[in-house]
Amino acid sequence: MVAGVAELLKFRPLTAGNGSLRLRNLEFHTGPVCVVGKVRYSRLEMSITGKFRSLPQTCRASGRSDQIHGYGDGNLGQSSTTDVLKLAQPLLAFASANFLPLALISGVALGLANPSLGCVAHRYGFSKFSTFGIFFISGLTLKGGDIGAAAEAWPAGIFGLSSILCFSPFFSKFIMKLQLSPQEFVTGLAIFCCMPTTLSSGVALTTLARGNSALALAMTVVSNLLGILIVPFSLSKLIAGGIGVSVPTQQLFRSLVVTLLVPLILGKVFRSSFPFCAGVAEYVDQNRKLFSNTSAILLSLVPWIQVSRSRPLLLMVKPAVFFIATVLGTLVHLILLGLNTFAVDILSFLSGHSKAFSNKENKHAVVIVSSQKTLPVMVAVVEQLGGALGEPGLLVLPCVAAHINQIIIDSFLVNFWLQKDPS
Repeated sequence: MVAGVAELLKFRPLTAGNGSLRLRNLEFHTGPVCVVGKVRYSRLEMSITGKFRSLPQTCRASGRSDQIHGYGDGNLGQSSTTDVLKLAQPLLAFASANFLPLALISGVALGLANPSLGCVAHRYGFSKFSTFGIFFISGLTLKGGDIGAAAEAWPAGIFGLSSILCFSPFFSKFIMKLQLSPQEFVTGLAIFCCMPTTLSSGVALTTLARGNSALALAMTVVSNLLGILIVPFSLSKLIAGGIGVSVPTQQLFRSLVVTLLVPLILGKVFRSSFPFCAGVAEYVDQNRKLFSNTSAILLSLVPWIQVSRSRPLLLMVKPAVFFIATVLGTLVHLILLGLNTFAVDILSFLSGHSKAFSNKENKHAVVIVSSQKTLPVMVAVVEQLGGALGEPGLLVLPCVAAHINQIIIDSFLVNFWLQKDPS
């Protein structure tokens, strides 16, 4: 019997100790064995030198198996995914906190890299669609109390209109004294200073900054309507030296109504008037971040389309000259931001810190809207001039850069305000 067992069991060299033999590395060849978790064999008693010795042999699965279904370390893929997610979290947080400036910069980069798509978007009126969408969202987010707050802040609104239409146009007198080649760059920036505020950017940025969007909207509409009457006078006296300049009054008025007032009213009606839209106001208020990001995406279509349209002309201009014109336009905007901020603080002090000027929502609306200038109206005016003040394309080109830069700068300003006061 011992001989039979010896044939079934193969032993490696044995070592003796204390009068007994200890079995090491016992190998079984009796067929396949399935090991799951920890396995313990019972005591194996064998007869050696005529005596029975009880030799405890324990077979254990030590450590953790990395073999899962025969494919090695199954936790490796899960660990890699976790590491990627940990690395991506700071990037996602940064993108969420700086969504608007990143969207605008992406629009500019896309227009420079592939202008054909932006030209197609312009051909099919995507810029009008984006403006319509921005003001429709503004109507959706406009509460009844916001309209009352705009009415109470009428002194701030009066100052904003005065800054837009009366104060900032005088910058054109200083700009016209500069010399550049082509001179149309200087003339174009001077014309840009005489324009009313932006049609959509100011309201969108004010909304993102949690400012008084109703006040921003009121200043936008009134300044553009009054601009129909004031802009020709400003251009004639400050730039053209008495040359008669006409503005397409009827066309501009129709454009303002269609792209500003109609979508705003529709958004407000959808929010509060229709019985089947009872849950719209609650949904919008609970998802303001989503609607703000949507407005930012629609706003980024403006620089994307403008850069795409102007890229061929941009490549024909000397980079150094265009850079100087771009810096000049940016400097004008920064000066306007500083002066308007200082003026609002002074008026707040002189008025005994009245709510119209001291309220941060009103202040944000006035500073942003009063410091921006509109590009579409400027383009319409230049087209009506018929080349009287220079080549239209060269007149518009530095203003495209100024328009984009003012939006990007103000988006960083809005982001700074939000981080400073996240409540």
